[in-house]
Formats: sequence, structure tokens, C-alpha cells
Amino acid sequence: MDEVKFPLFHRTRAISQMCNISSYTTELLEINSKEPLMQILFIPGNPGIVSFYRDFVEALYENLEGHASITAIGHISQGGKDLERRKMFSLQEQISHKVDYIEQELRTCQLPIVLVGHSIGSYICLEIFKRLQHQVKYFIGLYPFLTLNKESQTQALIGKIAGSAIISAAVSSFASLVGSLPTRVSRVIVRRFLGPSWSTTAIDATCKHLLQYHTMRNVLFMAMTEFRKLSEDPDWEFMKRKQSQIALLFGVDDHWGPLSVFEEVSTRVPGIALSIEREGHTHGCCCTEAGSIWVAHHVSNLIKNQIQIRNL
Repeated sequence: MDEVKFPLFHRTRAISQMCNISSYTTELLEINSKEPLMQILFIPGNPGIVSFYRDFVEALYENLEGHASITAIGHISQGGKDLERRKMFSLQEQISHKVDYIEQELRTCQLPIVLVGHSIGSYICLEIFKRLQHQVKYFIGLYPFLTLNKESQTQALIGKIAGSAIISAAVSSFASLVGSLPTRVSRVIVRRFLGPSWSTTAIDATCKHLLQYHTMRNVLFMAMTEFRKLSEDPDWEFMKRKQSQIALLFGVDDHWGPLSVFEEVSTRVPGIALSIEREGHTHGCCCTEAGSIWVAHHVSNLIKNQIQIRNL
């Protein structure tokens, strides 16, 4: 398809705020519509730092022409201050946290709820969908991490790091050391390590939120629990029952959501709307402006077709 372009400097800005959910202080990134036709709840991957997704959230809002209220909800104790005093939270605890948010903040919402998840956020969305089937209208998974890829050496390495408390602590301490350097120095290190294609938004999120001891420990602890849970097969029966309400976007070279999983989904659940992104973006699409904008355009088209919004 043609290159998707979007004016980054003339759009409605998402507002970052803190919300208390079941006694846990949680970062939200929100845009509230004056005339909403739906409520979109975005669940990030791991790291679950919503600041990484600012470009995506703002582009999605504009693509839907302001007819959707959008909330991106961060994971507990990933980013910001260490308000939980170095307590670590598992995948299941993060799932329950998102369900609690919906029951607390969207209990009386009369609008259709659309779940959008990235990476492990896609798995979290499926679990939310199971628990709140009467409230969720549609679910879109982006580069979904739904099951372990036993062929991936990267996943094997991350699994070993996350599975060792000593190594996880060492990695977290190193991240904290880089984060404690003067801002200018840490930004130079991050940009050189991550590459010039990363957006200013992603660099800022890395330096401000990810390079903290408690954040990195929680990222790795959650990864350890992800690997344990995702060694199981996906819930194919649930996906079959809800196949008309599910869409998944895979990448060409993505070890988290490899094309082998795409093929398995297409065979087991042929009614799911499946797509493959071939524009050259990566699993970390949110870390570049081009990736954020392209994926936002794709998601908005799926939503328009599913919800059938007139004049959009």
C-alpha cells in the first residue's frame, strides 16, 4: 500500500495522568472525545510504559476523526516513581489490574469497548475479553505474543536472564546506572544503542521510565511469568467462539509473533481477520513515528469496518 503519512505537529495531544486502580497508582495516557462512539482501551506490551505509545494513540484518535475516547493503561510499577517499593508483579496480576480498571472506571460505560493490545498486551486483551465478554465489542492484537517460540534464540536468552534473580538484579542495576547519568549523556547512550530510527518519544520514554531499577526488575519478572504461562497453547476454543470479533496483525520477521503462529491461527480459527505488515516496520512499531502512524492507520480501518461508523 502507499506510504501512510500524518501531520505529527497538528494533532490532539494525549494527556498523561495517574489513576489509583485497586490501590495501585497507574499511569494512563488518554484522549477524551467530545462526541465518542466507542471507548478504546489500549494495553501495551512489556515494557508496559504507555509513553512509548503516544504517537500511536494520537494518530489513532485523528484517524478516527475524534469519534473515540482512547485510554492507554500502563503496567503496575513499570515507569515513574517506585511507589510499590520494589514489589514485583506477575502477568496474571497485570491482567487482573486491567480488569479492575474496566470494572472501576468503565462499569457504567454505555459505549462499545474496543480492546487493542501490542505483543503480550494482545494476550492480556484476550484474557480480559474472556472475563468481560458482555462489555467488549472487538479486539485487535498487534504483533501478538500468544505462545512461546521455541525456535527463537532471543526468547531463550531473555528467558534465562529473566529466570535468574541474580542476573535480573544485575541488568536492572546497570539500567539504573545509565539512567542516573546526566540527561544529555543518557540520551546519547540510548540513541547510539537503539539506533537513529527511534523517535524522540521513544527515547524520552526509555530515559525517563525504563532506565530505573524497579521498572527493569518488573519488566524481567513479568517476562519470566509470561514464558511460564505461554508455554501452554492459546485458548483456541474461545478464539473460535469470538472469531468474528478478533483481528490480528503479524509482522514478517517477528520472533514474538512468527508467521508460523499466523499460519496456525489461520488453520485453527479461519474466521479471525488476519493481516501481515509488509511495510518494513518491526515488532517495536511504537518506537518509530512511521511505525506508529502506519499501525494506527491499520487499526482505524479495522475499527471502521467492524463498528461501521458512518462518515468516517
